[in-house]
Amino acid sequence: MVQNEAPVLDLELPDPDSETISTIEFLARLEEAWAVCDRFDLQTEIWRGRILRAVRDREKRGGEGRGTGFLQWLREREISKTRAYTLIQLAVSADQMLGDGLLEQTSVNNFSKRAFLETALAEPEVQQMIGEAANEGQQITRKQVRRLTDEFTAATSPLLPEEIRQRTAENLLPPRAVAPLVKELAKLPAQQQDDLRRVLRDEPELERVKDVTLTARWLSKTSESGLAVRAFQQVELDLEKAIQEAQRLDALGILSDALYQAQQVESAVLKLHTSWRRLGGLQERLWVESGSSTPHLRELIQALQTLSGTTMRVSLGELAGGKRVRLQLVEEAADQLEPPPLP
Repeated sequence: MVQNEAPVLDLELPDPDSETISTIEFLARLEEAWAVCDRFDLQTEIWRGRILRAVRDREKRGGEGRGTGFLQWLREREISKTRAYTLIQLAVSADQMLGDGLLEQTSVNNFSKRAFLETALAEPEVQQMIGEAANEGQQITRKQVRRLTDEFTAATSPLLPEEIRQRTAENLLPPRAVAPLVKELAKLPAQQQDDLRRVLRDEPELERVKDVTLTARWLSKTSESGLAVRAFQQVELDLEKAIQEAQRLDALGILSDALYQAQQVESAVLKLHTSWRRLGGLQERLWVESGSSTPHLRELIQALQTLSGTTMRVSLGELAGGKRVRLQLVEEAADQLEPPPLP
C-alpha cells in the first residue's frame, strides 16, 4: 500500500477591508496564494491520475465484462471518461519525467498546473531545460514553457528555410512569431510547403512571416472545409486548382470563409431535416389521439403545420424586422439531384 501524507493547504489572505495595505500589495499577496493553490491542485491531479490508472489497470486483468468496473467507478464519482484519461495522462507524464531523472520529486512544487501540462507536451530537449530550471528552485510558469518551446521550434524545425532559422537565432525574428508558422506549415502537403518556403527565402522578414503564416492557415482550412462540403460530391471539381486560383486573386481568405459557411449551412440543413421528420411524426400521433372534445389541442396541432409541412414558414423575429422565411422541403432520391444553375 502506498503511503503518502497529503499536504496541508493553509493560506493567510490579506483582509479586503484593511486600509493599511495598498492595492498593489493586496493583489501581490493574492497572486502568491493563488500560485500555492495551483501547485496544490497539481499534486492532487497527479495522484488522482495515479489512482484512476490503478483502477483501470486492475480491469485489464481480463475476464468477461472487462472495463465495466472502471466505468462504474467513474460514474459513482461523476467523472467523465475524457476527464479520467486526461488525469491518467498527467500521472503518466509526471512519472515519466520523474523516472527519467528530468525532475526531482520536490521540484514538481515549482510548477503551476498549466505549466506542468505544457511541459509534459513539450519536446524532450525543452523538458530537459525546464527540468533543470525547476530542480534549481525556479518557479516555472506557463509563459516560460511556451517561450522555450517557441525558441526551440524556431531554431530546429526542418519545415523552416535556413534563412528563417538563422535570423531567429540572431534575434532578428521573434520565436513567438515563427513558432505558429511551423504549426501551420505542418498541416500542408509537401508542394504547398515548398511554395511557401520559397517565398520566405526571398523575403525572410517579420511581415512576410506573418503573411505566410496566415496564408498557410487559410490553405489548410480551405482544403479541410472543401473536402467536407457535401455539395462538391455531386459534381467533378479540382479543388486544388480552385484554391490556387483563389490564392492568385488574393481571395484565399474569402474562399476559406465561404467554404466554412457552406459547411455550417449543410450541418444546419441536416439537423433541420431530422427535427422536421420527427415533428411530423409527433404531430400525426397527436392528431390521432385528439378528437372533437379537444378543440384547443386540435388548433395547436394545426398551427404546427406551418413547421411540419412540406412548405415551412419561420419567423425571424423582431431583429430581422419581423420577416419570415419560407422553405420548401422536398425529399429526392440521390440520382435525382442536379447541380444548381449558375446565377
